[in-house]
Amino acid sequence: MNTSGYGAYSFDTAYKMTWMPEEQDFDELGHVNNIVYVRCVQNIAVRHWSMVAPNNLQQRVHFVVLRHEIDYRDPILPGEQAEIRTWLGKASGPRFDRHVDIRKQGAGKFSARARTTWVMLDRQTGRPQRITPEIFETFGVSPEQLD
Repeated sequence: MNTSGYGAYSFDTAYKMTWMPEEQDFDELGHVNNIVYVRCVQNIAVRHWSMVAPNNLQQRVHFVVLRHEIDYRDPILPGEQAEIRTWLGKASGPRFDRHVDIRKQGAGKFSARARTTWVMLDRQTGRPQRITPEIFETFGVSPEQLD
């Protein structure tokens, strides 16, 4: 299993982390609130980028969310630890997709699954920038590997 985040282009090669929901993460139905899943999607993406990208690159560009698409399937309940995985998807111009899978530890199906479209921006100008070979290299992937 890839634990470094480098070369994360599929579920099996994904950057991953474990997460134990806290009391405030649960809604009145007793399972993790949908907005908490969105926070997890955001947090793992930022953590992955921060881990693989050198400081000089992080100072030049950053990513913002254009779109979230989330499917919910199997609620996480109090006391259940989750595994969150993320990997890169299709890139086009300044955009790329990122996949996130959140599931109970050892589960065969996801609790929540997301595809988020991110846009790379120049930090100085705030303008969108085309995803360059440098970005693919930073993540340790090639455009041909991404779906």
